[in-house]
Amino acid sequence: MLPFSYAVRNALRDPWKLFQKVVGASLVVFLMFAASSFNEGMETLLRASGDPQNIILLSAGSEESVERSEVPVQAEEQAAAGIRGIQNRIGALAVSGEVHYMGNIQVVSGEGSTSEGGYADAQALLRGITPSAFEVHQEVRVIEGRFPQPGEVMVGRLAWHSLGLPREDLLPGKTIRFEGVDHRVSGLFEAPGTVMESEIWLDRNDLMTLVQRDSLSCVVVRMKDLAQFKQVDLFTKQRLDLELVAVPEPAYYQKLARFYGPIRAMTWVTAGLVAIGAIFGGLNMLYASFSSRIRELATLQAIGFSRWAILVSLVQESLLSTLIGTLTAAYLATFLLQGVSVPFSMGTFRLELSLYVILLGLGTGFLLGTIGALPPAIRCLGNSLPKALRAS
Repeated sequence: MLPFSYAVRNALRDPWKLFQKVVGASLVVFLMFAASSFNEGMETLLRASGDPQNIILLSAGSEESVERSEVPVQAEEQAAAGIRGIQNRIGALAVSGEVHYMGNIQVVSGEGSTSEGGYADAQALLRGITPSAFEVHQEVRVIEGRFPQPGEVMVGRLAWHSLGLPREDLLPGKTIRFEGVDHRVSGLFEAPGTVMESEIWLDRNDLMTLVQRDSLSCVVVRMKDLAQFKQVDLFTKQRLDLELVAVPEPAYYQKLARFYGPIRAMTWVTAGLVAIGAIFGGLNMLYASFSSRIRELATLQAIGFSRWAILVSLVQESLLSTLIGTLTAAYLATFLLQGVSVPFSMGTFRLELSLYVILLGLGTGFLLGTIGALPPAIRCLGNSLPKALRAS
């Protein structure tokens, strides 16, 4: 085999070409880091948002959108009375009738587009709740302030990011205007890893009054164990007058994940197209580089090195530049991607460089250097030795 120093020396022979290879590999691998962390972050958020013990009662035909669902108000009490196996803590049944509404709010802000009166407009997902919501969504914790009273709202920890507003605009004591009515921010809550952290919660009666609604969006019940879904399903089949359908909370968010599938696919397509372009650009560069060294490679064969040994050396030369680009991309991803919050219509998720994302990026760099070098190397080594020695 040729010494590794031979590949290093040849890689450094033309610093400009080496720089181009490193930049091209860095771009491709960085996009792969971004695409994979984006997809994994969104999927993890939607998967973690569903509690296996929670079951959502929606109106029939609205299984894929809780905002479109209309459930009679009395369904909350009837579900509490008619379903066996509901979790009970200190006499409080875990049944929560909720109203989900996507609407425009106005916040006093010095940044962003402002409407009359110095208010910044933003679109937010509002959830009308009662105190029983904490019995169902047990991952929710109030971290600052208190539960909202009439005329008040409680804001998720990451709502400021999904709304595109400064964090200071949604702290307790600030004012949010919705449907022309001012609401004081009473507190902040967290629900790690779920879409609820990007929502605004307020008193259910307030929300129903402001949007002129006389029905709920859903009723969420929390069962004692995972095997009691049949009890809820039996209730919906017996109470045909309510026109309800029972959906496990994880299954609901899985449907949402499939809905966002095209967006996630587009990130892969974009990264793939850039990678293909970089591969073809790298092929052209390596063809030109290796073709100018045909006589040199033939000389190596003449003094006793096999074509296989020369091929390995050429691949090492290509891998040297692409792996430098890969490490550069990993370094940039650590500072530019790790922990970045990405808002979308359902909430906000964080980009994380998990083991899967790191291995995918490193593997992409390795394949880029290997596959990109093989076609030009094989072509340059395909000539007979006498013909190669005569090459100019």
